[in-house]
Amino acid sequence: MRFSVPAAVAAIALGLPVLFLGSAPASAASIFVETNPSTVRAGDEIGIRASCTDNLTAATVTGQPFGTVTVQPRFGFLTATTRIGTNIRPGDYKITLTCPDKKTATSTVHVLAKVEPSRGPATGGGGTAPGRSAPMLIGGGLTAMVMALALGVSSFLRRRRFG
Repeated sequence: MRFSVPAAVAAIALGLPVLFLGSAPASAASIFVETNPSTVRAGDEIGIRASCTDNLTAATVTGQPFGTVTVQPRFGFLTATTRIGTNIRPGDYKITLTCPDKKTATSTVHVLAKVEPSRGPATGGGGTAPGRSAPMLIGGGLTAMVMALALGVSSFLRRRRFG
């Protein structure tokens, strides 16, 4: 009986995954908690996504920046949305997931100071800014347009006379 090389390669390629899949142990459910975003300003909203052994029952997430939040089953995970307190100082804060079976997971939220700019950025030449320069710019522009019109009319009349 003859074997061709492509047939032997195909048999090996199809047989190897079956060998590995049959002997692989069942994977345990992952228990975790994460925030999105993980770096946030004080007063902003964050999303929490978690997983317990059984994601069909609600669990709690506790952390200093927001207190205690109940995460509810949704799309195969435990999720919730909460707001970081406006009086929370900048720093790294540990949050803890407590599952119904008392298993826990931790993560870190990085809180930044909420800084608001005092005024807009300094861009452009300031021609639209209020003050004494605006009337001068408008007057200069109108004078230039009148002069251009006068030169155009003068040029038109001169060509007509000598034309």
